[in-house]
Amino acid sequence: MKELQLSNSPLRRLPDFIALGRLDRPIGIYLLMWPTLWALWIAAEGNPSFKLIFIFIAGVILTRTGGCIINDYADRNFDGDVSRTANRPLATGRVSGKEALAIAALIGLLAFVLVLFTNQFTIMLSVGGLLLACAYPYMKRHTYLPQLVLGAAFAWAIPMAFGAVGESVPEHAWLIYLATVSWTMAYDTLYAMVDRDDDLKIGIKSTAILFGDMDLLMVGVLNATALLAMGLLGSRLDFSLWYYAGLAAAVALWSWQLWQCRNRDTDACFKAFLHNHWVGAVIFAGIFLHYSLS
Repeated sequence: MKELQLSNSPLRRLPDFIALGRLDRPIGIYLLMWPTLWALWIAAEGNPSFKLIFIFIAGVILTRTGGCIINDYADRNFDGDVSRTANRPLATGRVSGKEALAIAALIGLLAFVLVLFTNQFTIMLSVGGLLLACAYPYMKRHTYLPQLVLGAAFAWAIPMAFGAVGESVPEHAWLIYLATVSWTMAYDTLYAMVDRDDDLKIGIKSTAILFGDMDLLMVGVLNATALLAMGLLGSRLDFSLWYYAGLAAAVALWSWQLWQCRNRDTDACFKAFLHNHWVGAVIFAGIFLHYSLS
């Protein structure tokens, strides 16, 4: 009896709850964090307050964690049929659907509390982010462009960052938004290429399926779109060579990813997806150095 109580205790189940929010795999946090920091630094002209840095980094962690839970709840009847996701807590029953929804609700509440420490404009914008985050997991059933919705959700922190700094969203903020949406679509297409065969069997849609044999070409086009948008941003704001050095490093990393995936090996595609963390980092480094050294 005592062993049963221990096995069901929250402490013993902590690894399952960590896996539920994918806190043991922080790549999603990084991919959401970097564009948020791009926007925050640019909005504050290189001098964001510690308060806003804390709010947005904590918000990224909470949003990504809650988003993973919502996604896995929506996919709980599908994940067991996909080799990469078959061992997730909801798919195996280690965490119940009610538990997952309760945790997601708590995380959503905490994220909203953080937003309350900004301003009314940003609070209003946060509603759009919530709707996008909740809609994304269900898009793969109805459209071959769920990556577009994911990109829109991931990029929503950008207008929120500008809103938190200046209570408005200037036109150039939407160039960062466009770049983030395009970049997100590119790397999530690489991610979807890992699951393409399983997704075809169970009827899940993705850009990897939509693009077919043109998948890598389209990844290149999407990354080029992101580069163009960030280049226009730099021209509009008269950024220094430090910024463009960051973009050049991103181009080199994107080129390496495409080369790695040339044979469409699933392991290579997954590694290329993970590698996008460094793309976000080098672009942020360029922005940071521009404001610090120019």
